[in-house]
Amino acid sequence: MSSRRNPVHNRLRNPYRYLDDSGPIGFAHRGGAADGDENTTAAFQRAVDAGFRYLETDTRSSSDGVAVLFHDETLERLTGDRRGIDTLTWGELQSIRHRGEPLIPRLDEVLAAWPTTRFNIDTKTDAAVLPTLEALSATRAVDRVLVSSFSDARLKIIREASSPRLATGMGRHEVTRLWLASRFRPWSTNLGYVHRAAAVQVPVFKGRLRVVDEKFIQHAHQIDLPVHVWTIDDAGMMTELLDLGVDGIMTDQIDTLADVYRSRGHWPA
Repeated sequence: MSSRRNPVHNRLRNPYRYLDDSGPIGFAHRGGAADGDENTTAAFQRAVDAGFRYLETDTRSSSDGVAVLFHDETLERLTGDRRGIDTLTWGELQSIRHRGEPLIPRLDEVLAAWPTTRFNIDTKTDAAVLPTLEALSATRAVDRVLVSSFSDARLKIIREASSPRLATGMGRHEVTRLWLASRFRPWSTNLGYVHRAAAVQVPVFKGRLRVVDEKFIQHAHQIDLPVHVWTIDDAGMMTELLDLGVDGIMTDQIDTLADVYRSRGHWPA
């Protein structure tokens, strides 16, 4: 594997304290979902113990307005229960167990439990926006969080309702415009820029279309936008992406990513 550090990443100018890492970032996706428990305090602790400084997670809202960490719309995949997260109160959600352990934590409690850890938060519903922002404010965590969404409309609400210090990701249409801009970079170097977007977070492929390639990364870096890629579990692909110059990788396989980063001198990440 290559041992070179990414020379482009270190030159990017970015005003957000969330991105103060000096090398490519390693994100534990849902805390490291390959172990079977995801977005739980146990998963987050494993990732932190393994050296991860950045944890990826998802927020939803309970029926009484508490921001909770859970990916799916319902409990069915993990518990067999078909009830929706947003139909249950926090009191009901906190009693749910998976493998004998609490399944669903509160965002504010997790932020307080790991006060120096960075969190990458995907807001899954419009109802989750206000409880998420309230939790960030209550725990004074604005500078160590990036809030994202696939929805451009939801991101617009987040940006308008939050501190200008809060880092945000990019929505589907914003990413599409950035990718198209990377194909026309010689004619319009600032095309694809989005105010308040601190990073672009994308998969390698969208269907058969290759999203993350040299052109895409070069254009994003030209407008000082870090490129984070999800969700990569193969060591060979991790190496290929780092060689291309990506600024972060999200993974379910936290041990694999740690080994690859360690071999390149990027650990802890």
